Amino acid sequence: MTDLWRLAATDLAHRIRSKQVSATEAARDALARLDAVNPRINAVVDHRPEEVLAQAGAIDAAIARGDDPGPLAGVPVTIKVNVDQAGFATTNGLRLQQDLMATADNPVVANLRKAGAVLLGRTNTPAFSLRWFTRNSLHGHTKNPRDPSITPGGSSGGAAAAVAAGIGAIGHGTDIGGSVRYPAYACGVHGIRPTLGRIPAWNPSSAERHIGGQVMAVSGPIARTINDLRVALAAMSARDIRDPWWVGAPLEGPPAPKRAALCIRPEGMEVQPAVEAALRDAAKRLEAAGWRVEEAETPPLREPAALQAMLWLAESRRGLNAALHKEADPDATFVFAQMEELCPQPDLNAFMDALQKRSFFVRQWMEFFERFPVAITPVSGELPFRDQEDVESPAAFRRIMEAQLTQVGLPLMGLPGLTVTTGLVGRVPVGVQLVAGRYREDLLLAAGTVIEAAGVPPSPVDPA
Repeated sequence: MTDLWRLAATDLAHRIRSKQVSATEAARDALARLDAVNPRINAVVDHRPEEVLAQAGAIDAAIARGDDPGPLAGVPVTIKVNVDQAGFATTNGLRLQQDLMATADNPVVANLRKAGAVLLGRTNTPAFSLRWFTRNSLHGHTKNPRDPSITPGGSSGGAAAAVAAGIGAIGHGTDIGGSVRYPAYACGVHGIRPTLGRIPAWNPSSAERHIGGQVMAVSGPIARTINDLRVALAAMSARDIRDPWWVGAPLEGPPAPKRAALCIRPEGMEVQPAVEAALRDAAKRLEAAGWRVEEAETPPLREPAALQAMLWLAESRRGLNAALHKEADPDATFVFAQMEELCPQPDLNAFMDALQKRSFFVRQWMEFFERFPVAITPVSGELPFRDQEDVESPAAFRRIMEAQLTQVGLPLMGLPGLTVTTGLVGRVPVGVQLVAGRYREDLLLAAGTVIEAAGVPPSPVDPA
């Protein structure tokens, strides 16, 4: 029998619904894969096999009764440790929160359960979920299964590493500055940051998020196929009134022209030759499928990126510095110090001006999408960074921040972005980012399907 952990989520769910295999068989196979490879990459930091098998048994019982088990029937899915999952600690990579036990599910977790997913384990994140690398003082260091010398990305580095290594077909991630899109890029899989309000999310265990987090942070799926992203996005987007930002927008919008903007160097950012080659290759794949692609400049990203960082740090400075001192995680301490150097503390007027200007940037981007329904941009200006490179020196941190312009600039506008892996440079993954208008994830997925078809096979990898 085929190793079930190798299958796409859609294929596995079909086999379980049609009783070719049972959810329990799929769960046992997933647990065996986790046991075999997770010690080498430390992607999953908490899992309970007996609970996994109980979830799978409930799916099998529902199918036996003739009930609809859901679109993700029996599919093993991982959950990031910064969202509430009843009975587990919402650690966010912090020793300070190792006893913060969730008594109720975050809406995104509840929606995955309702869709029939089997929650396989909890995935690692850097302390405070702030880095494009994944290491913390509580759960340790996550490695990239394709090449341990490069970062698995962050903050959803555990989720992307798990998916790439075949630990679950879908990984839940969160994204306020690239934390879904960049790990997908670094691990050679796909990941979508949905529009603000598309997927409901809220942690009952914690206080309300600061306003910067509320308008910029989202949850999204990571997977090895674009079609799995499509199914996961639909499942995660189900209505939940606990999130006041949730919008019941249709998953399929009106038809749009097959026209894309190729944006190689947004606002003059430096782009490595291998990254430019991937962008041009993606454009050719779209053109071969009948798309019209034109080189163009993006609307602003630099100022939105600066305002994004200012809004986030302005409020984190009010309460996070004390927690940062108590946690004493060396990586987080260094990263926050560099961020504060780059981001002067605003007064009330500057804070209000930033929120006011957000509308100006959203308007410019929406006008741009009237001309080009999809934009092709770098995920990063560089191939995946050497692991832990950001904490080597202030100069390294600044270079990395500049290379991540397209990650940090997008969230201020609440726009969706899709990372599509397109190939390998040696053992190092490369890919592109697609951007579209609000609630037009369907356009991203349509373009991503075309680009994916000419890319690398979506097979899990054995950790190097």
